[in-house]
Amino acid sequence: MKSLFLALVALAVATPCFAQEPVGCDKFKWPLDQERAMLMGDTPAVASGTSLKPTLPVSVVVSLKPFADAKLPMAPERAPKSPDSFAGFVEVAAPPKAGIYKVSLSAAAWVDVVQAGKLLKSDNFSGALGCDGIRKSVKFDLAAQPFTIQLSAVQADSIRIAITGD
Repeated sequence: MKSLFLALVALAVATPCFAQEPVGCDKFKWPLDQERAMLMGDTPAVASGTSLKPTLPVSVVVSLKPFADAKLPMAPERAPKSPDSFAGFVEVAAPPKAGIYKVSLSAAAWVDVVQAGKLLKSDNFSGALGCDGIRKSVKFDLAAQPFTIQLSAVQADSIRIAITGD
């Protein structure tokens, strides 16, 4: 009886660790209507390693490679759990001014931003399940200089990304 009680207490303590992500388009921490529309719209496809020279905001479909073949400019901050995952990167022209920018993704993935040869820490992130077209959005504080977006731990060979101001 005592071991059953201890098992129930352990389960009760561990349950919050297994909490699911929020479900629904209204569960993101900030509005993402523009990004969702961009990700679901007519978006050009680019190969991993492409240099984008657009005016922000912009969205593209990035063709990815198996992680082992992706040749990311820097090792991701978090290594993929699955060796069968995909990865890739795009180089982006300098934003018009320094500030907070969002990188929003159509599917689950790890996103790193590299600027001036360093991995940037994200300012914030938000994710939700069950929202058609968008899965995650991450904010980065960027200088007005070129940067690279690295994508890893992707379960498909392509992913849609949108880059917008805050």
